[in-house]
Amino acid sequence: MAMLAQPAGPFALGTFSAADGVPFPGLLARERVLDLGGALDWAPSGLRAVLERWEETLPVLHSLADDDTLDWRPLDGLRVHAPLEPRQIFQSGANYRQHVIDLEVAHRSPDDPRTVEEARAEIAAIMDRRAAEDLPYVFIGLPSTVAGPYDDVVLPSWAKKPDWELELAAVIARPAYRVSVEEALEYVAGYTIANDLTDRATVFRRDMPAIGTDWLRCKNAPGFTPLGPWIVPAESIADPGDLRVTLKLNGETMQDESTKDMLFGVARLVSYISQSAQLLPGDLVLTGSPAGNGIHWGRLLRDGDVMEGSITGLGVQRTRCVEEKS
Repeated sequence: MAMLAQPAGPFALGTFSAADGVPFPGLLARERVLDLGGALDWAPSGLRAVLERWEETLPVLHSLADDDTLDWRPLDGLRVHAPLEPRQIFQSGANYRQHVIDLEVAHRSPDDPRTVEEARAEIAAIMDRRAAEDLPYVFIGLPSTVAGPYDDVVLPSWAKKPDWELELAAVIARPAYRVSVEEALEYVAGYTIANDLTDRATVFRRDMPAIGTDWLRCKNAPGFTPLGPWIVPAESIADPGDLRVTLKLNGETMQDESTKDMLFGVARLVSYISQSAQLLPGDLVLTGSPAGNGIHWGRLLRDGDVMEGSITGLGVQRTRCVEEKS
């Protein structure tokens, strides 16, 4: 059963199914869902197909959302899946100023001669310089990590320090290659919520320190990216740089920060990525996670934990952690 949470704006998009049914792309408006496979005359098989025709379809979606004569179904009772299957996932690391400072302090060498205050000041200066030089830190994730917003998260037996990272995710509307910062938001269809889980124990290659981070190992277990519940059109989000990102662990608030703390906003990230790679319809651009991760609190994920993640106007996802069965 879906958690009822009305998104910002007149409608949102998602992927739904009846009990044990075939998933379908749906239009969500006023806690009811319309199957777009039957409502659109070209019968899209999934939301990525809708995004591939976003400019021509968006006005039609507005009309459908206002039509009470159509075959709407109550949201309550439908299963909510991840809203779409992306071809590519671009993940931004070290993008929240306070989060980076906290992580750097937590990972200091035991023989670091600096006080905590000195370390924080030095790291803050480095972050400010990065922002001024326009150098985001972006890496690539696997689509196979995507899971539904209410699915269980399986913690692999090898993951010794699994951690949460709630993030705003931008969903791309049309191919973007070498676009400017000024035009970048024109390529964003909408926004959703992603929890970009990380095993802190395998972030760094201890056998080959010079190589640095091992993103394949620490971030790409199946289901490590709970996504959704919905895609909210960009036009319904007044300012993606002013949203509240909140994660609760077993009811206790762990992350609660504004996207104002991002070093690089959505437009700068999309433009930066597009200078090297071509973004495609349905691709995800994860914008980084704010302060308040488990490594900061000294409390990592374990069997039975329940994470509840919300972002202003984008709904709520709720996932339970379960240990991998041997």
